[in-house]
Amino acid sequence: MQISAAELFAARLPLVHEFETSSHRKAYLEHILVRVTDVDGAVGWGEIASPSGPYYCAETVQSCWHVAEQHLLPAVVGADWSHPGDVPALWSKVRGNEFAKAGVDMACWDLWSTATGVPLAGALGGSRDRVVAGVSLGIEPTPADLVAQVARQVEAGYPRVKLKIAPGWDVEPVRAVRAAFPDLDLHVDANGAYTEDPDHLAALRGLDGFGLTMVEQPFAPRDLLAHARLRRVLRTPVCLDESVADLHDLRTALALEAVAILNIKVSRMGGLTAAVAAHDLAREHDVPVWCGGMHEFGIGRAANVALSSLPGFTLPSDVSASDKYYARDVVRPPITADHGLVDVPWKQVGSGHRVDEEFVREISSRTARVSAD
Repeated sequence: MQISAAELFAARLPLVHEFETSSHRKAYLEHILVRVTDVDGAVGWGEIASPSGPYYCAETVQSCWHVAEQHLLPAVVGADWSHPGDVPALWSKVRGNEFAKAGVDMACWDLWSTATGVPLAGALGGSRDRVVAGVSLGIEPTPADLVAQVARQVEAGYPRVKLKIAPGWDVEPVRAVRAAFPDLDLHVDANGAYTEDPDHLAALRGLDGFGLTMVEQPFAPRDLLAHARLRRVLRTPVCLDESVADLHDLRTALALEAVAILNIKVSRMGGLTAAVAAHDLAREHDVPVWCGGMHEFGIGRAANVALSSLPGFTLPSDVSASDKYYARDVVRPPITADHGLVDVPWKQVGSGHRVDEEFVREISSRTARVSAD
């Protein structure tokens, strides 16, 4: 295949409910949407779901825009490739910048599956007709507010709820939620906010009595040794997120026995190509995986649904319905969930969702184009 032109759109959508993590609170998301066109006119879409600020990772919307426009798209446009798994080799000299790479990689997978007439899930090696979705809830003003938010998601049929935690907001809010929902599949995510300070360790050990599915990323991304030590004293499985940006990280975590469960995020790992490889490696080591999210718009969310259809994704993934986060999404039809289950669109080619290009242009503050001309 050969891409003749690529476009970038800096698109912004308001959240239906503000979301707070251990680092900051957000009321809207601005993501970069990637549109690629091959020489025969087929189109593929990807999404760079980077944070606006350098809190989750070092990348931001501004840095991703620069890297995509100046380095990744020029490496791809006009180049010959036969399979999207070949595309990352075209930018092999570019270090890091996984979020930027993920959006371009995703667009190439969507283009290839559309042009070859296969569903994206099938192209990736998926097999499930439906995937189990969970929701992620942020820090609220009070435990009672949090319980009310959980109640809304349980009523909507979601079988798993993830709670954001931070030092000072951990044991008591989790206790309140567990008391209200004793049988709910519940796990917590710290986004690396804890250290091995005795008070922090006491709080993490205090979560052990709530029957959590996992405690996700308690320590800083590079502190794999701390995660390995915590695994030896907690009954609750330790899940890694930010610590695993590539396969080298995963191999190290496995060797150190620092990971019991892996959150695979397409954006964090640099695209669908790397995400499938991480799935395969984790499966070889009997490590269960699930697909995490970055509050993606429908383009990235559809890619996550396709990825979650792979056999190793045995835990509920962050692929909840579009309307959980956005009043209007950029794809038609929007992603929907029925009692916490999301259908995999096997009867359509590509992602199975049409991008509303007019709406994308309406909500975009900036555009760029790279062509082979």
